[in-house]
Amino acid sequence: MRIVIAGGHGQIALRLERLLAARGDEAAGIIRNPGQSDDLRAVGAEPVVLDLESATVDEVAEALRGADAAVFAAGAGPNSGTARKDTVDRGAAVLFADAAERAGVRRYVVVSSMGADPDHAGDEVFDVYLRAKGEADADVRSRSGLDWTILRPGMLTNDAGTGQVLLAASTGRGPVPRDDVAATLVELLDTPATAGLTLELISGNVPLTVAVKDIAGN
Repeated sequence: MRIVIAGGHGQIALRLERLLAARGDEAAGIIRNPGQSDDLRAVGAEPVVLDLESATVDEVAEALRGADAAVFAAGAGPNSGTARKDTVDRGAAVLFADAAERAGVRRYVVVSSMGADPDHAGDEVFDVYLRAKGEADADVRSRSGLDWTILRPGMLTNDAGTGQVLLAASTGRGPVPRDDVAATLVELLDTPATAGLTLELISGNVPLTVAVKDIAGN
């Protein structure tokens, strides 16, 4: 498979790219900063330099053309202000979905956030972030032209992955290693029957391969 990942230098994206490349898939990561290209090559991914805050739909569609799946894993980051929550966490997600449809890439997986909600109240930066993510998720869910899956991990950690998770429509709060988020994304990409699902993910006691198979059968 060829998978194009928006936010290709993110901590989850780099882990995902490494896993995909290790099993022989083509992973391409969209990055804004060309100085990050070597980091992508080091994990076996192809860097695609493109700024999702200023690119056109056609430019992004060109980067997606020929892909088997698209993964939106971009984010403005914890140190960004409220304006970039809208331009990246919402706007870039919508642009990437527009481009996927235009390029004919139906499989579309989103790395969202637990608590994402377009009606989330509050004026703090994190409140704005959760609204932006919620608005982006709602936009993606409205599209019949995409076979979408939305993954909402709990509190992300850099602990070593255990391969044991709880994956459900609602899990309750909890931590989850980025390693296990990336590995779950690989399983979701391999499981088309998860299309149309919005899922929460935290650490648990079910092997993640089993957890994805179980949720796909429900």
